[in-house]
Amino acid sequence: MSELQVGQPVPEFTLEASGGQEISLSDYRGKKVVLYFYPKDSTPGCTQEACDFRDSAAAYEQKGAVVLGISPDPVKSHDKFAQKYELSFPLLSDPDHAVAEAFGVWQLKKMYGKEYEGIVRSTFLIDEEGILIKAWSKVKVKGHTEEVFAAL
Repeated sequence: MSELQVGQPVPEFTLEASGGQEISLSDYRGKKVVLYFYPKDSTPGCTQEACDFRDSAAAYEQKGAVVLGISPDPVKSHDKFAQKYELSFPLLSDPDHAVAEAFGVWQLKKMYGKEYEGIVRSTFLIDEEGILIKAWSKVKVKGHTEEVFAAL
């Protein structure tokens, strides 16, 4: 997947988020961060994943964790997506996929015989000091939020 190793610090970043604010990973020092990368707003799998995280957000908060979603979509798209599905956590825009590349999730993909580069659905659990606790690659949406919650 990537060169990120459990027990190592994850790359620091600052991105524009839904609602127009800028968010840095370091803003969440002192909390666990569930950082999930998804391919595209308003597609079936991504919508299900976002809604699953939305529905689990309170439980994650009780465990001292916050959820952040990242895709290459522009903030305007994130705003519509977040409003439509009443998402309670920030969606960050990574239009040049620099953060996705830093986390090793921007990869060559194949669909219907065509090759293209894009986000491989992945989740990273980061501790209060910015250290990687656990990573999931090529995530299957069904049951994923429960799996992440169990790791907390």
